[in-house]
Amino acid sequence: MNEEPKESEKTDSVGEAMEELARVVARLRAPDGCPWDREQDHDSLRYYAVEEVYELLEAIEENDDTGMEEELGDLLLQVALHCQIAEERGAFDLAKVARRLTAKLIHRHPHVFGDRTVKGSAGVLAQWDRLKQEEKAREGRGRQSVFDGVPRALPALLRAEKMWKRARRAGLLPDKEPQAAPAWSRRVEGEPRAEQVAQWLFEAAAWCRSRGLCAEDLLRRRIQELEEQWRGIEAKRAKDRPPSADSEA
Repeated sequence: MNEEPKESEKTDSVGEAMEELARVVARLRAPDGCPWDREQDHDSLRYYAVEEVYELLEAIEENDDTGMEEELGDLLLQVALHCQIAEERGAFDLAKVARRLTAKLIHRHPHVFGDRTVKGSAGVLAQWDRLKQEEKAREGRGRQSVFDGVPRALPALLRAEKMWKRARRAGLLPDKEPQAAPAWSRRVEGEPRAEQVAQWLFEAAAWCRSRGLCAEDLLRRRIQELEEQWRGIEAKRAKDRPPSADSEA
């Protein structure tokens, strides 16, 4: 019977594998390396990472372990390429990225690596957000709005969910749940099932397409309008907020 490798052996194996990956990518980018790899930069590669993520999602949804292994590798290649390009610019390298991530995970999990206690997942998320804000402030990259950091390139539906979540967390929305559109609420009694909601979303997209409209663009524009409104409310609140004792000192 084969024995499970010790934790140190697993770590060494991962470290050696990552070092070999870094060497291979550096060789591809060398003067006598691959012409295509040498031509790439951060900008030319940016959409490849998005494509690899979607392929990974497909493998996950299909419970395809082999596919997941391959797609995770392709995504890791994008990380390694960006790190190699950055290293050539003297910015950072793969090791620095890994060390920074490790330090962040330890710092944002004091309930695991320290002596703090939290109540459930909600407490973990609240602690994560608070520590994240503190880190950004110390680095001089503090966010002026709760909406800062939500990528504009996200698919419109996913961005709508994230923007709504942040708006609600900031008290920019009523406490009650958002109401269904009247046309939807008339078609079902009680709480709609997930299958019904999925059908409504599909029908909305189909309705838009049948009239020469793009549901993605329409939702994206609406999110932009709402974001401007919410940021305006934030700015007014900040202006009307009385100065703290620290600011008067």
